[in-house]
Amino acid sequence: MPPLSETSCFFWSDVSPPSGIWERMRLLVFASLFGVLVDAGDALQIQCYQCEEMKHNDCSTPEYIVNCTVNVQDMCQKEVLVKSDGIHYRKSCASSGACLIASSGYQQFCTGRLNSVCISCCNTPLCNGPRRKRPPQSAATILRAHLALLLFLPPLTLLPVT
Repeated sequence: MPPLSETSCFFWSDVSPPSGIWERMRLLVFASLFGVLVDAGDALQIQCYQCEEMKHNDCSTPEYIVNCTVNVQDMCQKEVLVKSDGIHYRKSCASSGACLIASSGYQQFCTGRLNSVCISCCNTPLCNGPRRKRPPQSAATILRAHLALLLFLPPLTLLPVT
């Protein structure tokens, strides 16, 4: 390979792209960072059911779904009140601190009897709605559970009858 002369050397500083490329690159970087920040903000927002004094847990329908305040309300709260005319529900968004304090403060009133108040907190989307029903177990699932039990039970020993 022949030695390089001063005239044949090339430096990156000698090559500069047209100015329009720099502007487009800056715009692309800004748009990418903005998109990441918007996505991160959405991840911190939770949806909960929100209603006041509803009977029969009937506020767990789509029209009662609200977006909680980003970075402030990070939990869903559910209050169950037992009154003389039946069970009433209050559902809302809450901050974790306020919800946990309220739920622990009302523990003594959560008896299930008349004038009982139970407050619960949860932090997954729409968790203050009705409990999901478990799907019925199939015969195969029940059979697998029984077989697993048989594997872990000690073997039976039969003693001779005398």
